[in-house]
Amino acid sequence: MFEGEDIDNLDEELPEGESNNRTFVIIAAVLGGCILLSAVLGGVLFLRARNATAQQNQAAQETQVAQGVQINQALTQTFDANLALTPLTTATATITNTPVIQVAGTESAALNTPDPLTATVAAALTQAAVAQLTVTGLPTTTALPVSGFADEAGLPGLVMVTFALVLVIFLARRLRVSPSAR
Repeated sequence: MFEGEDIDNLDEELPEGESNNRTFVIIAAVLGGCILLSAVLGGVLFLRARNATAQQNQAAQETQVAQGVQINQALTQTFDANLALTPLTTATATITNTPVIQVAGTESAALNTPDPLTATVAAALTQAAVAQLTVTGLPTTTALPVSGFADEAGLPGLVMVTFALVLVIFLARRLRVSPSAR
């Protein structure tokens, strides 16, 4: 099977191309580790940001409810104060025997028909009075707009990707410049 010459071939050194292969494996492992670390950190930051956003939304909702309760209490107190100022009984006029005057046929129809402009003004004033008594909306705070890549992907992930790409550039230049004996 094996003769003496075959065993001696195992002791020979590896060709020069193998050392470059080792450098490639090391670089690939480092870059793979950076990508894996970026993915893990990105997931952790994503979960932390989602929890913080949920807490902020809950706090904003509680604030709006508290403001609504405060506004309702103020409106109730105002109504109670206005109710206390109005007299409960009003003086009524005494009934007298005053004869009712009836107007001729055409004039009574003209007096009973309301003027459309007067009705429009009365309706507008009624709507204005109702608008003063009702609360149309709760006061809200406005946040800064969330837009752009750094807001969506996160600044730490952006910095990590930048460093990884700069590292790739430096390593590629170094490998191209270094002499290889073949």
